[in-house]
Amino acid sequence: MKSKEIRLNQRPHGMPTPEDFNVVEVDVPDPQDGEITVKNVSLTVDPYMRGRMVDRASYVAGFDLSETLTGGAIGKIVESQNSDFPVGEYVESHLGWREAWTGSSRGVRKLGNLEAPPSAYLGVLGMPGMTAYVGLLDVGALKEGETVFVSGAAGAVGSAVGQIAKIKGCKAIGSAGGKEKVRHLVEDLGFDHAFDYRDGHLERQILEGAPQRIDVYFDNVGGSHLQAALNCMNPNGRLPLCGAISQYNATEAVPGPNNLAIAIGSQLTLKGFIVSNYNHLREDFIRDMTSWVNSGQLKYRETVFDGIDEMPNAFIGLFTGANTGKMIINLDD
Repeated sequence: MKSKEIRLNQRPHGMPTPEDFNVVEVDVPDPQDGEITVKNVSLTVDPYMRGRMVDRASYVAGFDLSETLTGGAIGKIVESQNSDFPVGEYVESHLGWREAWTGSSRGVRKLGNLEAPPSAYLGVLGMPGMTAYVGLLDVGALKEGETVFVSGAAGAVGSAVGQIAKIKGCKAIGSAGGKEKVRHLVEDLGFDHAFDYRDGHLERQILEGAPQRIDVYFDNVGGSHLQAALNCMNPNGRLPLCGAISQYNATEAVPGPNNLAIAIGSQLTLKGFIVSNYNHLREDFIRDMTSWVNSGQLKYRETVFDGIDEMPNAFIGLFTGANTGKMIINLDD
């Protein structure tokens, strides 16, 4: 079996370009004792991957120029020398950015009977959904009746954050880029208020939807969004710091918020978090999120690219606003 795989041709400087990536074709070996061969059917690109393309120390190792990139993937076992992983089983792995692979089952999770399309397990029922769940309910310590503001609200994480807030009896406000995304948040997902951050004056737009100010700010963007949110917090507010996509492609140091002193007098809690440190909540997440999705309480949307060759374009699209909901690359099943 042949597999197309994607590697870095060079480390991106600023906004990634297609020329930063290289598509190679390799032979996929037959499985040996204890191994499986998986044909991927759905792949994901996520903003955090941009940090791994830089040669620096981080909470997860960076990509080497000589290796195939990795990321979340849903695949189907097509050959097996492991009785615990039979042919036909759908599995989740971190061996994305490739069409197929052979290897150990270590770190591979069986999905059992799928209760949603395979791609959903990379989005609302996968890492982004769990990020929203633990970030809002555990890190953000959400309480019924509070007001939540989430930036990047039309993305896979942000859209789930707002809907979980509504399910928990709270008010949800979101920012996004473009009128169609704003419409989607309010009309399709049930946000109480949404606005286009490109219209300017973030504080005014936040307070239009939250005249009583906000209790939880779920930060996916950083920069000016974080600064504006600090100016709009209620005392004892919480700010789960999930991402800072506004500066991932910066080529020089980005100034931080100049109003952090507000956190002292208002007794705010700002806490960064990594979703992989919250696996003790996975069963709760799977139970609740599956129930909410199946009941229609929580909706999701995907932006789909077809074929491994389109993966670099899908990744770049994360930083140009090309996606509403989860960015997915589907391969032939």
